[in-house]
Parts: sequence; structure tokens; C-alpha cells
Amino acid sequence: MSKVYLWMTTGVCLSGIVAYNVGNNPAMIEAIFANRGVFWMLIIAQFGAVMFLSFALQRMSALTATLTYLTYAALTGLTFSSIFMVYTNESIAAVFGLSAFSFAGLSSFGFVTKRDLGPVGSFCMMGLFGMVGFSILSIFFPDMLGGVSGQVYSAIGIVVFAGLTAYDTQKIKSMGLRGGSADDEHKGAIFGALTLYLDFINLFISILRLVGNRRD
Repeated sequence: MSKVYLWMTTGVCLSGIVAYNVGNNPAMIEAIFANRGVFWMLIIAQFGAVMFLSFALQRMSALTATLTYLTYAALTGLTFSSIFMVYTNESIAAVFGLSAFSFAGLSSFGFVTKRDLGPVGSFCMMGLFGMVGFSILSIFFPDMLGGVSGQVYSAIGIVVFAGLTAYDTQKIKSMGLRGGSADDEHKGAIFGALTLYLDFINLFISILRLVGNRRD
């Protein structure tokens, strides 16, 4: 688990550094978000990296798994740089701190609890599928994520990813107890780091959407 947390933290820090530097560089922002082709290419590359890591993990080397994970984190930083266009730097920093403390508490609970969090995970996965469906609809009906419905969506996201943080931590811990070769353990740590990374990033974005201070 120490390796999982180390690589998860590395990924979050890499995304944060990339997002901050790009988000505060008007030329880079324009190059990414003014060109729809570039933006969608980044989105597709992110999705491809996650799918590659998820479904080809057992067949790839530990080095390839590590590089794929770090590439995904960097790509996420590029796309998430847009939050610096919408929210104030102070608000982003405050929400990041809140998210970090919340994540630490939730993950610690998942690590130490003896209670089976399987039902919590199943419930949150159903909520996640609902959120994905709602997000797809919002592409065609942008107003769906505005006003009260947007706030409700963000609140549901906080609950869903809070539950998944605890559940995924317990699941990763149980997987680590099975042991294996050094190469398999490293790849397992990378996959666990990716799982918790996704939980943290989505928890952060959900909180930011709900309480973040927007720029004038």
C-alpha cells in the first residue's frame, strides 16, 4: 500500500504541476482549448491510456505500466488546466487541500475497517454509471449541468467518489495480501495508484464545482 500511495501522490502532483503551468500560460491555453481537434485528441489519448493500462496490464512490463500511468497523469493535467480559467487560484488551492484531507480520511477508513465495503462499492458504482449517463446527455443538452441540477450532480459526485475511495482502498489492500513476483507487485501498485488517483481527481472536481469561487 505504501507503493500505491507513493505512485498515486506522484500522479496527482504531476497533474497539478502541469495544470498550473499550462493554466497560467495564455498561449498554451489557447493552443489547447481554441483548437477543438487538439482538445479532443487529448481526451482520446487519456481514454486510450486508461484502457491500455486496464486491459493490457498483465501483458506489459512494469516500466511500460509506469510510463503509461505517468503519461495519463500528464495528459490529465493538460485537460484540467481549464479549471484555472474558471476558478480563482485561491479557491482551487483551498479545495485541493480539503479534498486531500477528505481523501486521506476516507482511504484510511477503507484501510483499517474490518467491515466488508462491497455493498458500498456496488451502490457507488451504480451512482457512477448514472453520472456517466447524465454527462453524456449534457453534451447534447448543456443546460442540464447548470443551476440546481449542476449542484445536485456535484453533490452526488462527492458521495459516489467518497464511497469509492474507501471501497477501492479496501479492495487494493486485499489484492496486495495475495503476494506475487516483484514485477507483478509493481504493476499491481501502479494499477492501484491509478484507481485511487481517479477517485481523488473526481472527488476534487466534484467539490470544486460545488463550492469553488468562479472568476468574475
